[in-house]
Amino acid sequence: MNPFFDFLSHYWWLVFPLSGLAGGWARSWSRASEQRHRRRVELYRLQTEATQAEQASQTEVLRLQEAHDAVNRRWLDYELDVGKLIDFPAMSDVREPLTVAFLRAKREADGLRPAAPGDMTTAARLAEYRAAVRSFELAFDVAEREAKRVKDSNFSGPERQRLATARKLLRIASDSAATPAERQTAYKRARRELDGLIVLPEATIAALEEKVAGMLDAPKAADFHQS
Repeated sequence: MNPFFDFLSHYWWLVFPLSGLAGGWARSWSRASEQRHRRRVELYRLQTEATQAEQASQTEVLRLQEAHDAVNRRWLDYELDVGKLIDFPAMSDVREPLTVAFLRAKREADGLRPAAPGDMTTAARLAEYRAAVRSFELAFDVAEREAKRVKDSNFSGPERQRLATARKLLRIASDSAATPAERQTAYKRARRELDGLIVLPEATIAALEEKVAGMLDAPKAADFHQS
């Protein structure tokens, strides 16, 4: 008889414990495979969530920057228009608590603003910037509403007259129908009328002087082309 079959005929009972061992090994291998699969799935899920969170945070940073820019543009409308500052002088009056509050909120938001959305690397920094932009929006809204409410009522009668005179002079200074001498004189007189009443931001002065200078240079350019 074949030795193998002879062995089986004497030790056939070993089939049962060996089959149990084989089954146990198969089950262990199956469980290990299942665990490896679950770990791969979990790792993929975590990686996907991290990517989505990063994309979501960058999208939020962009939205916050747009909101930040919108408030800055509203403030720039005042900085570049001396007429608006004359109409609503509280917007540049650093003696007004609401004005101080919005300027402080602006500095904080500007300081926390990232150069690019990808530079916002932590949730804590994003939360700080989010809060700063919201505070800036709110502080500006409150200051602007109050400035439009009080207008020039905080000034005395003579002071309001000086503001009105300055407003008229500035219209002459930017009037193309006026002569260069009239525009230059009107600009200087307007600055004197405003002196001590309204502290013009540097950006306002620069924009005003650039506008007046452009008006003064225009006739020279026209004369040059005619000659």
